[in-house]
Amino acid sequence: MNRQLLRPPRPGELLAGRAFSALQHFLHIEAASGVILLLAAVIALLWANSPWAATYEHFWHTPLFFGFGGLKIEQSLHFWINDALMTVFFLVVGMEIRREIHEGALASPRQALLPAGAALGGVAVPALIYLALNPAPLQQQGWAIPTATDIAFAVGVLALLGRGIPANVRIFLLALAIIDDIVAVLIIALFYSGGLDSAGLIVAGAGILLVLALQGIGVAPAYAYVLPGALLWFGLLKTGAHPTLAGVILGLMTPVLPRRAHEYPLDAVKREVDELHARPLQAGLSSPEQVAARLARMRSAQRDLLPAVTRVQLALHPWVAFGIMPLFALANAGVSLSGADLSLDSSQQVLLGISLALVLGKPLGVLLASALMVRLNLCTLPPGVSWGGIALVGLLAGIGFTMSIFIGGLAFADPGLLAAAKLGILLASLLASVLGLLWGVLYRRRQACRMPATAAQ
Repeated sequence: MNRQLLRPPRPGELLAGRAFSALQHFLHIEAASGVILLLAAVIALLWANSPWAATYEHFWHTPLFFGFGGLKIEQSLHFWINDALMTVFFLVVGMEIRREIHEGALASPRQALLPAGAALGGVAVPALIYLALNPAPLQQQGWAIPTATDIAFAVGVLALLGRGIPANVRIFLLALAIIDDIVAVLIIALFYSGGLDSAGLIVAGAGILLVLALQGIGVAPAYAYVLPGALLWFGLLKTGAHPTLAGVILGLMTPVLPRRAHEYPLDAVKREVDELHARPLQAGLSSPEQVAARLARMRSAQRDLLPAVTRVQLALHPWVAFGIMPLFALANAGVSLSGADLSLDSSQQVLLGISLALVLGKPLGVLLASALMVRLNLCTLPPGVSWGGIALVGLLAGIGFTMSIFIGGLAFADPGLLAAAKLGILLASLLASVLGLLWGVLYRRRQACRMPATAAQ
């Protein structure tokens, strides 16, 4: 390489580098996604209750169509966010589940037993509380709304408590929320999808077969799977099932092992770098085409270092956390307080049922199920996790938000009941966050006092 071509970095470049590094650091702070999600919800609420409230509904119901040749799909902007973009959110959820089953908290049955039992308790108790307070058949359609946990929000609130919280508490919360998502996906598939159309099943099946064929011949680039994924999504839409389930299916199909290569990836990268040093472009020993080919082989080797499930999830996470989820909150959290007629018994019951189910039912279900399993000697508490930590996880699990609002949109066609449900979700998620933070501060102090005593012994 010609060393004369090198120069010291300019001050502007250093400043830009520091700014970009700070931005990358910000994007990897879990609390940041929760803050942005909250801001989006607040903006939606203010917009929906401002003098420009009519523009909120009008904007999200603006028709938007995509088509190719004779095939055309025209739906509202709200549909494309909830049914198309949220498929990417569910893709990340599916990949997270796949990773945890392969090598994480769900890798062994005994390891997964406690969070699985706690998650099921956190689903059953809120559902029962909601049903007890909503006896009418129309209102009972919302029984699944308070069963969900918002992973980003819950983990974000936990991150605000700092490093004084034991690491195993965070792992337990993640495992519980992931199992919660599995249950939520199953609920959507079983209870909130219409009758299945066989023609759509054929299209969806073709998408799955195409994914398997590409995997079988070793196609690694993620963009090669966009067309099969679109086929699967469109097929599920035609069947009557919710199309976002395509994301979960694709996530669960994503390989968890690195692609088998002819050469160890780091050796391949070293060989190409050595070739670039030995035959530099500036000296005329290599053509631009040869250099481009070497760089392409290095990118391929870089791709082979990580399994697809990790690589794609890392690439999509910033887009989901800082783009899709806030956009979903902006399009769905705008509850008009005048639209939620709380003078009606039905609206009051829905709001109260969801609020109590999330704030009280979630922690109660998590604690009762965990205590029962430990009492029966089916499992033990994770190292470093006390019952105070389980209570903290239960409180944070009461933050339903994204998934609860999503299920609410599927459960209620009545605008009044949907508005009451959204209002209950927002109030409950806010209260669960505050209670979780307050209990977390007390729990952290108790942990700090216990650590010196343990060290002295």
